[in-house]
Amino acid sequence: MADRRHRGGPAEADPPGTALRRAALRLLDAVLRRGDPLDIAAHAATQGLAPSDRAFAIAIVSETLRWMGDIDAMIDGATSQILPEDVKSRAVLRLALAQLLVLKTSPHAVVATALPLVAGGPRRLVHAILSRAQQEEWALPESANLPEAVAERWADQWGDDIVAAAATAWSAPPPIDLSFTSEPGDDWAEATTLAPLHRRLPRGQAVEHMHGFRDGGWWVQDLAASLPARLLGQGNGRTVLDLCAAPGGKTMQLAAAGWSVVAVDSSAKRLGRLSENLTRTGLSAEVVQGDIRKWQPDSPVDAILLDAPCSATGIFRRHPDVLHRIEPRQIQEMAALQAELLDRAASWVKPGGTLIYATCSLERTEGEERVADFLESHSDWAIEPATAAELPAGIAPDDSGFIRTLPT
Repeated sequence: MADRRHRGGPAEADPPGTALRRAALRLLDAVLRRGDPLDIAAHAATQGLAPSDRAFAIAIVSETLRWMGDIDAMIDGATSQILPEDVKSRAVLRLALAQLLVLKTSPHAVVATALPLVAGGPRRLVHAILSRAQQEEWALPESANLPEAVAERWADQWGDDIVAAAATAWSAPPPIDLSFTSEPGDDWAEATTLAPLHRRLPRGQAVEHMHGFRDGGWWVQDLAASLPARLLGQGNGRTVLDLCAAPGGKTMQLAAAGWSVVAVDSSAKRLGRLSENLTRTGLSAEVVQGDIRKWQPDSPVDAILLDAPCSATGIFRRHPDVLHRIEPRQIQEMAALQAELLDRAASWVKPGGTLIYATCSLERTEGEERVADFLESHSDWAIEPATAAELPAGIAPDDSGFIRTLPT
């Protein structure tokens, strides 16, 4: 009887959808092993995929990162020996369980596309755990647990209630917030009004296909990200430096408010996006590529908005990878850079002018502590407290006049 088993001929074709799961596996590895930001790593990891497959691969990884602690607990509870953190089978199971339990992907598609990813590895183990997950109807908790180190750090800084609120917020992608150049009309009646010139829509819409995208009357910008520029009010032709400006949300806000804006950023690629956004919205600004540790303006200006490079831990809901990548060492490195940039920027403001310092970080080291250290060494500067009248409803300054948005 002839042996019909495969002996070195062409490999059996992978099931449809396997390629995008392979891309997701590469992307998860880039984030967890190399520490790459998800949005940057996605470009290389998803090369060659159709736009819809690329979007799904990123969605799989995003939800895997959001729920990874809980998914790992399930995996560990189903194995007699704990799988090492960095083995491929654990990564494949993380991705597969995120599809089953969060994205509600067809079980058949999940299993069929997971097994080729562990070719030459413990396929039986992966298959057995995925089968058990279906048979026992595994379910995730109501909210995803934050990484333990992050939860401990934030509990020390903000208390357990904020940690619980952050976990709830992290458990689902955020809605879409839009900034407008002028108050929107009836076409946006179904959007939630957050503040003047700001509306919120539910997630799930492709931005470039939304009403008015090509007309350029709005751009995507979280409400919290709009607060620094709001504090500067109307420009009336005065000059403002928007430092670390790309991709340009604050630049467009300031230009729409009548400021003469000089937008400075070190990244040519990100400034390209900023210029595209200005063109689409019909707004204008002087765009300058420069490292503000070396660059400086020709003369002092009326105001500066320094949106300083930071750990980005405050935007964990939109970027779930950040809580898996950022460690105390990196936070301290960012804080040192922020101090340097504050020192330089302060010397460029006219007497009586305004310097807005902002970060998208939930770390006091990058916020309140940086400002306190700056004031200690710059006796000619003082805090001008923000007022409730300058802010959207529900957001208020603290007793020192700082604005700190926390998960609630």
